[in-house]
Amino acid sequence: MIDPYVSLSYWQVAAAASLIVVNGLVSLTLKLRMEKLLLVASIRTVVQLLMMGMVLEWVFQLDRWYVVIGLALLMTVIAGMTAVSRNERRYPGIRIHMVVSVWASSWLIMAVALAVIMHGIGPWYQPQYVIPLLGMILGNTLNGVSVGLNTLTESLKTRRDEVDTLLALGATRWEAARQPLQRAVRTGMIPIVNSMMIVGLVSLPGMMTGQLIAGMAPIQAVKYQIVIMFLIASATALGTVGTALFCWMRVFNGNHQFLPEQITDR
Repeated sequence: MIDPYVSLSYWQVAAAASLIVVNGLVSLTLKLRMEKLLLVASIRTVVQLLMMGMVLEWVFQLDRWYVVIGLALLMTVIAGMTAVSRNERRYPGIRIHMVVSVWASSWLIMAVALAVIMHGIGPWYQPQYVIPLLGMILGNTLNGVSVGLNTLTESLKTRRDEVDTLLALGATRWEAARQPLQRAVRTGMIPIVNSMMIVGLVSLPGMMTGQLIAGMAPIQAVKYQIVIMFLIASATALGTVGTALFCWMRVFNGNHQFLPEQITDR
């Protein structure tokens, strides 16, 4: 009988990790000066994943809803703050706005998934499902909101004269900012749309690959991946819209005035 998956030793993992030398050689050959960054990224990858593995073992064994919620909150806050760090420009309140946008969009979609799509799994707080699904949703949502906000602040800065002209001609703050908002939301959604266009043809996502390696029937792995793709797409759209609206309300006041000084370079 074939084992459901191959149990990897630490030596095998170390052999895989040694492949980062390829990246280092590329950096040295092309004088990219990324050696230190690659080293730090490699160490963080190993440490963070090992720590998460130990935490998840404890969470799975404990199987308490409040522990799952606590870990989910921590993941959400980290995702929101990571999205902030990826932005080249800031405005007052950006941190709380990012965290709230990521939290509201990801948790709402996750709640729909648990209550409607996966209602037969038993208790809603099963960490086997909640933590991996939420992690994938958060990871992709933070990419969308950070790209979208970068696009919005860049558009408002570069098109300041156009926005001011529209306001001077009697346009409302919504009318003046509509095109930058549309561009921001569109840009934030492009990565997940591109992924959806090629999934199954060019790429096999990580979750599906892991399930196949673990011995799950291919059609079941495909069904899970379809669910995940649509969860991610919905959360990304909601998060990007929420972040863009938060920024819009901060840089335009109730008197339909544009406040570009609120946007600063970090």
